[in-house]
Amino acid sequence: MAKLANIVLMLLSFMMLPTAMSAQLIPHGNVYVGASYSDSDIVTANRMGLKGWNASGEVIVLPHLGVVADLSGYYAPGIKQYNFLFGPRLAVSWGRWRPFAQALFGIQRLTLNGSSYRPLAVDFGGGVDYRLIKAFSWRVQGDYVRTNYLSAQQNDVRGSTGVVFRF
Repeated sequence: MAKLANIVLMLLSFMMLPTAMSAQLIPHGNVYVGASYSDSDIVTANRMGLKGWNASGEVIVLPHLGVVADLSGYYAPGIKQYNFLFGPRLAVSWGRWRPFAQALFGIQRLTLNGSSYRPLAVDFGGGVDYRLIKAFSWRVQGDYVRTNYLSAQQNDVRGSTGVVFRF
């Protein structure tokens, strides 16, 4: 009976070992919330500076590859701009630093003086997370967003910074 108990205990230990080891390799994902600024082309206006927010969630699927959902909102008098973007993110960890690059695709919703536009958006960007404590980091991020309104190409540049919660 004691021999059977030892075998069962050993099997349970081996089954739990991969779970403990995988938890130490990489976090399972992160959630980011921050303030953002966008230098944007607007349909009927020149370049405008828009202030707003940026939030994203990332699920890490491989050690250097994650899948990201990125949401942002920018505002100025008479203008509301929202981005709904999804795509892959490549990242590497060096001590407390985690630089990343991403290519996101989705829809931009622009409301300009009551008129609404919904063009496709392509976002290329990157940034870096600096780990403050175990579960929290600080992010600085920059992106280039390209859209087409009414057969004209718009090029936006945005920057954001804020807090990342890693889980």
